[in-house]
Amino acid sequence: MAARAGVSKSAVSRVLSGTGRFSDETRERVERAAAELGYVANAMARGLVSGRTHTIGMLVRDASSMVYTALHAVMERRASELGYRVVTTTGVGRVQDEKSALAALVSMRVDGLVVCSGLMPAAEIAEFAPRIATVVAGRPELHPALSSVYCDETHGGATIADAVVAAGHRTAVVLTVPVGDALTQHARTRAMVERLREHGVRAVDLDASFVRPVSDLAADVQDAVRESGATAVMCPTDRLMLELCDALSRRGIRVPEDLSVTGFDGVFPLANDWIGFTTLEQPIERIGREAIDLVVGRIDDPSRPVEHRSLRGTVIPGRTLRAVS
Repeated sequence: MAARAGVSKSAVSRVLSGTGRFSDETRERVERAAAELGYVANAMARGLVSGRTHTIGMLVRDASSMVYTALHAVMERRASELGYRVVTTTGVGRVQDEKSALAALVSMRVDGLVVCSGLMPAAEIAEFAPRIATVVAGRPELHPALSSVYCDETHGGATIADAVVAAGHRTAVVLTVPVGDALTQHARTRAMVERLREHGVRAVDLDASFVRPVSDLAADVQDAVRESGATAVMCPTDRLMLELCDALSRRGIRVPEDLSVTGFDGVFPLANDWIGFTTLEQPIERIGREAIDLVVGRIDDPSRPVEHRSLRGTVIPGRTLRAVS
């Protein structure tokens, strides 16, 4: 390639690695020669020499989740801005599988790891931290070996509960998620229940385990509303809110005329004004960008102190929460 470009081998090396000094003319000649020869840079081979591959491994629990999809997109953009590529793997709902996926990413010689999963226990993730820069994104995580950035789930759950109380509701059903299903959804739904009760509002705690079909959940919601006189239902996610509203409609229950419903996450398109969900919007853009900044910071300086960044979401008013007298 050096001969084709008419420059030295060291100049080719500097241009391809993006290090050292070279002129625009040299860069253009090398890039033109690379294109003519069909050259594709081998990041893995360069990593063996430089000690870095400029790649970040990312574990995303559920690729079908709009929250994880949005978070992944933000992190890819930020990584690109900082000169890194992202290699992504997804979980399949079991802790051991997620741990194996992280091990596979490490074997690819990625420079850092970002874990976006509410399932994998902190102790399992922390096993990787001594060997590689590791950050947890999107869930409250205070492990002393793991930097993290996340939405304050307790504040979010309490804030959306405040909106329900402010609308005049005195009894509400809360679809609570077990901690074994999702750490984030468990924290936010428990906060909803606790804040409602702090206000003197009756909170009917209804199990919303992931294994339960929405049709069964809708039937239980209908029964709980009939027995308790509840005028609102609080959901752990916008996705479940959409599915529940659809199931309730098939049972002849109108939202919000017969029953108010709230969600949580606030990710487009479910946060679109045309749909009109009343929900808690997570600061996804900030979570994603700051997670990448944290992991790159630890790649650059392994002695950098662990940081835990808690970011607050905001309520998006919508048509699904009706005021009652």
